[in-house]
Amino acid sequence: MAREDLSDLSVFVVVAEERSFTRAAAKLGTSQSAVSQTIRRLEARLGLRLLTRTTRSVAPTQAGDRLLAGLRPALGEIEDQLAGLTELRDKPAGTVRITTGQHAADTILWPVLQGLLPKYPDVQVELSVDTGLRDIVADRFDAGVRLGEKIDKDMVAVRIGPDLRMAVVAAPKYFRKHGKPATPHDLARHSCINLRFPTLGGIYVWEFEKDKRELLVRVEGQLTFNESGLIVKAACAGLGVAFVLEDHVTEHIAKGRLQRVLADWCPPFSGYHLYYPSRRQPTPAFALVLDALRGRV
Repeated sequence: MAREDLSDLSVFVVVAEERSFTRAAAKLGTSQSAVSQTIRRLEARLGLRLLTRTTRSVAPTQAGDRLLAGLRPALGEIEDQLAGLTELRDKPAGTVRITTGQHAADTILWPVLQGLLPKYPDVQVELSVDTGLRDIVADRFDAGVRLGEKIDKDMVAVRIGPDLRMAVVAAPKYFRKHGKPATPHDLARHSCINLRFPTLGGIYVWEFEKDKRELLVRVEGQLTFNESGLIVKAACAGLGVAFVLEDHVTEHIAKGRLQRVLADWCPPFSGYHLYYPSRRQPTPAFALVLDALRGRV
């Protein structure tokens, strides 16, 4: 393979994944015209159209999809080999890309990184805060952070946070007007604030457990959000009952802005884990971040 072929193929992968010449150029640190010229040159050599262009979008053709499927693992292997060379350095170096949710980023990752990175100036960390689940292999992340029960079995999972609990809360003025639920079944007569999953689009069914008895409750109300911050704000405003992670409302409860109910129906569950493909050899930079996060538990 000629050297220019490998370079052009790398550009093609970025354009195909970003579905945009503009975003690909920004990611590659070059101009849009240079990216377009590279793709035209590659298509001319292959004698095939790899990308379908419209005024609004870019998408791989059938040939482009086939090429992309073959290139992803090959380029991933090359990246792993190059990253492995950092073992020859005196200090860890390189970039670690992690996809995570906002809560884990705020409570787990950031407290560790702000103490770790000043000691290792050659290590860069890119956090992608995503509300939905990402394919870390296809999207070329080194790792992801999610709750333990949501991790695929073919991944290595390392616990990096304590157990978590959910909390059912509402403003005192709401409970004065509507009363407090004594059991999860009582939520059916309350105005509840729903959460819509950003990835699948479904409404979260509230999960309870007591004395090894599990109970799922579908609730209704005037408001639905796809993130917890607005749910907490709506609850503090007296607009309904919320069901969120305990960490989100601890301060509000302590200051009397919210009151908690049904605590005996909300047992602890497995907290955050960092996960990565079992077949991937961790780089020294990634191992450094992993050890720091593991040591937090």
